[in-house]
Amino acid sequence: MIKIKDMKCGSDNVEFTAMISHVTIGKTNGANKTNYLSIVFQDDTGSIDAKLWNATDEYIRELVVGSVVRGKGDIIKYSDNRQMKIVSIDNISYQESQQIEFLAKAPLDSKDMIKQLKGYVRNISNLKLYTLTNYLFEKHFEKFMIYPAASKNHHDFVSGLAYHTLSMLKIADALIQTYKELNADLMYSGILLHDLGKIVELSGVAVPTYTLEGKLLGHISIGQAMIKEAASELNIEGEEVILLQHLVLSHHGKNEFGSPVLPQIREAEMIYLIDNIDARMNMFDKALDQVEAGDYSKRIFALENRSIYKPKMYE
Repeated sequence: MIKIKDMKCGSDNVEFTAMISHVTIGKTNGANKTNYLSIVFQDDTGSIDAKLWNATDEYIRELVVGSVVRGKGDIIKYSDNRQMKIVSIDNISYQESQQIEFLAKAPLDSKDMIKQLKGYVRNISNLKLYTLTNYLFEKHFEKFMIYPAASKNHHDFVSGLAYHTLSMLKIADALIQTYKELNADLMYSGILLHDLGKIVELSGVAVPTYTLEGKLLGHISIGQAMIKEAASELNIEGEEVILLQHLVLSHHGKNEFGSPVLPQIREAEMIYLIDNIDARMNMFDKALDQVEAGDYSKRIFALENRSIYKPKMYE
């Protein structure tokens, strides 16, 4: 068996075990139209596009999103990207416990992340902000620690939400040291809770999709509602509650990016910028992970449809 990251163009009859993260049905051109499947295979090292030609009705029924499969394929180059031509394939299972084995995971140990995240919570000195943040963090701790930060684009791996949040907190530390006027309590609490709504917006860890709440409300409005509900349950009132809601509502920075309000305090502007920095850096890393030094990645829609170059000096 070979991992997806190690699949090279020109290799034939490559044996693999992977999970299907995306699949669509198409028909070939010409007089004798036949069904084919466009599949994205995923394991813990990456993903690859694949084609199954002359797909039977049985394959169409069995090869669904979440299926864990074993097979053989030829690795070819298509439109400057790797692609697999499937030679043979068998459906093994699609139980969630098996799916997770084929998902990429955060590069930091979960116990270490837990320790660091809880340390930031304890560093919040404002009592109202500490109480709200600690209450919500502990209440949703289990999902927060395993959920991805997105279904695609950035930090779309197991514990991606926790890793993204921790990375943002570390960036915030550097900015707080540089810009002394920033309020550390607002920075820490806002970052810790800015994406909490994603545990409701997304369906789960393996092959996450958008829930009904996710589609109709979005994680930004869900998150601010969670803060408002927690404040009511804890009988907390005052400016701190409003500011914390504002940090969540404005953290995408612009109306066209999904924020209903624009940042109107320093900390809100910084959290928006930090969020953008960390998300985009992860997209760069993801794009270059399977690119050889001296080559370009495929075009990345979320990065203004750019191809990203991997300098030879990275080697």
